[in-house]
Amino acid sequence: MHGGDEVVAAPAGPPQPLDWKFSQVFGERIAGEEVQEVDIISAIEFDKTGDHLATGDRGGRVVLFERTDTKDHGVSRRDLERMDYPISRHPEFRYKTEFQSHEPEFDYLKSLEIEEKINKIRWCQTANSALFLLSTNDKTIKFWKVQEKKIKKISDMNLDPSKAVGNGSVASSSSPKPCLVNGSSFDGSYNNLSNDFFPPGGLPSLRLPVVVVTSQETNLVARCRRVYGHAHDYHINSISSNSDGETFISADDLRINLWNLEISSQSFNIVDVKPTNMEDLTEVITSAEFHPTHCNMLAYSSSKGSIRLIDLRQSALCDSHAKLFEEPEAPGSRSFFTEIIASISDIKFSKDGRHILSRDYMTLKLWDINMDSGPVATFQVHEYLRPKLCDLYENDSIFDKFECCLSGDGLRVATGSYSNLFRVCGCAPGSTESTTLEASKNPMRRQVQTPTRPSRPLSSITRVVRRGSETPGVDANGNSFDFTTKLLHLAWHPTENLIACAAANSLYMYYA
Repeated sequence: MHGGDEVVAAPAGPPQPLDWKFSQVFGERIAGEEVQEVDIISAIEFDKTGDHLATGDRGGRVVLFERTDTKDHGVSRRDLERMDYPISRHPEFRYKTEFQSHEPEFDYLKSLEIEEKINKIRWCQTANSALFLLSTNDKTIKFWKVQEKKIKKISDMNLDPSKAVGNGSVASSSSPKPCLVNGSSFDGSYNNLSNDFFPPGGLPSLRLPVVVVTSQETNLVARCRRVYGHAHDYHINSISSNSDGETFISADDLRINLWNLEISSQSFNIVDVKPTNMEDLTEVITSAEFHPTHCNMLAYSSSKGSIRLIDLRQSALCDSHAKLFEEPEAPGSRSFFTEIIASISDIKFSKDGRHILSRDYMTLKLWDINMDSGPVATFQVHEYLRPKLCDLYENDSIFDKFECCLSGDGLRVATGSYSNLFRVCGCAPGSTESTTLEASKNPMRRQVQTPTRPSRPLSSITRVVRRGSETPGVDANGNSFDFTTKLLHLAWHPTENLIACAAANSLYMYYA
């Protein structure tokens, strides 16, 4: 109480756990249906507005979806909520268009086949109602423009259709005379023009064929504006658009290149970790992303479990980092698998750029870019698989690259797992939220009732470890796990609690 009337509000507690519900599925498999390799989804990305979603697959195709539930009223959903407008439906998307982004290629110099599989998709700034996006396979990045164009048709000429043929010659049952393009015949008299060639009104009424817009019908056209190639010796694992709307980066195992969207003939190498002698190579780049608002900052992760934050203003070649984020190895915990499971498969900035989320094989970690002593929170995802690491190494599952994502408000994080499961965890101070969902029409099907954990105070710099089930052979909810079905790719809507995730060739969406 201050001055007799001012009341100090009590600090708000952590947000309540979300109740996730099934929204939509595209490409649902029927029982027993065999999934074609080319149809398996390999990339998912929402645009900044959340009104469009893009997916890429192993067949080199990009499929676009657009949101429909906000268009009915001509006002955004958030504005409708602000006006207390009753919204009865959950977020809905519909298929918009698709196009073939990449084709299989062959590098004759290296005798190497280049897959058409889409590794990453990133949206760029829109202009004049056109959508722009970048897509990449292992070697080549392409810049696409998708725009609605009105359908144009050729208007009819007013010649007698029974007599008009081609560009003005006349069809006749009698032996035809060859005609010149201007209608004259080869009968020796070039001035002898037949009246049949022109309508009754004479020359002034002759109409030439003209391309005109005859209806309001539109057609979506995807056009490749630029191709950025021949800049990477190793497979591209990341692309990221810059907040300046003019540049983007591409990263492979050893280098990160900076591109201008308008210039496809050259790029600038800004990070190069290739040693003089390749036998001295100890770590590779696994993921890279621009800061969401600071165009001079970007982060990249490595196979040793570290994240480097670099500032493009410091030098042209950014091999020296501005900040290094890594967690020291626990003494006595080193094993043959230590470095393999420490490798970071994906990093994402939070929307405000304050935090970085990283995913390695076993855990999900949240880092504060102002605190490089260690993660502010650690979420155990695959701890129950630790006894199975030998089997995972034998079948190569230990090298699976799971993606991660944050909610727009920064209060929750999500990542995928085996058996088509994905996990949503609360990362707000004091939150104990941890929900496991299955990519199916009944996402809560595999949930089991677990005792509630006592809530504990959590400051923004406290390290939190949340463990799943540690019983070998079962997942965190006591279900047997299936290494053949894995949920690698997922994305969180930028402004709402809506998650899109890929299970093989099916795209599932869930809302809360």
